[in-house]
Amino acid sequence: MLLTRHLTPDGPVWALDGQTLPAGLTLSTLLSVDADALMRVLKALPEGAPAEGPALAPIDPQQEVWAAGVTYLRSRAAREQESQTADVYTRVYNAERPEVFFKATGWRVVGPDAPIRVRGDSGWNVPEPEMTLVINRYGEVVGYCAGNDVSSRDIEGENPLYLPQAKVYDGSCALGPGIELIPADGLRDLPVHLSITRGGTAAFTGDTSTAQMARTLEELVAYLTTELAFPHGAFLMTGTGIIPPESFSLLPGDLVRVSVGALTLENPVA
Repeated sequence: MLLTRHLTPDGPVWALDGQTLPAGLTLSTLLSVDADALMRVLKALPEGAPAEGPALAPIDPQQEVWAAGVTYLRSRAAREQESQTADVYTRVYNAERPEVFFKATGWRVVGPDAPIRVRGDSGWNVPEPEMTLVINRYGEVVGYCAGNDVSSRDIEGENPLYLPQAKVYDGSCALGPGIELIPADGLRDLPVHLSITRGGTAAFTGDTSTAQMARTLEELVAYLTTELAFPHGAFLMTGTGIIPPESFSLLPGDLVRVSVGALTLENPVA
């Protein structure tokens, strides 16, 4: 089952498997019930008209996107390479407590085909393809979408305390194309692919799998939801295992394609 969000003359509407859901029904409402109740609600809804209008980011404005870092061995190695304090990433990778940080509010997230950006005060910027969990108010994983955690590696590498500036800025978070409704057990070995096209030519490609993660999904969600309530649900980016080489940086005009499982998210770089 695939939830998508579309722009219409009357405002954004949600759709299930290409059929519009009742007007006024929001993702926040759907994520306010437990996972079993969510499926019962969706199956009981009348079939709507075919969804029309461009796809939007599959998130409500008031929801939050968080992210987990250094969850793949490849990510740890890349962070050590870029950082002037390399040992901090080894310690995070091996620590009991994962790195979890705020990424974006829902209204800042860009959707399919919308432009992502690189910071003007950074010279080394990369996309980070990530399986992004969708979590209800009870901390249950109800599905996932493809995510792009665009990052300024030189800013983070200069000092880990600059992480918010490296990660949080306009156009730095993309989600889409929709939410595949599936429990956590179906997400443990999904293929992840990144391709970057520049001037019609492949500039970089990479592949990994969520099976390469060093931490379980339940562990990441548990730390996120400890002492932090999400009455409207939340999104959690789970880290990247694909890092372009140090010689590569995103440029305006690049086209970035992130595939996670059966979902593909494509965004140009503004």
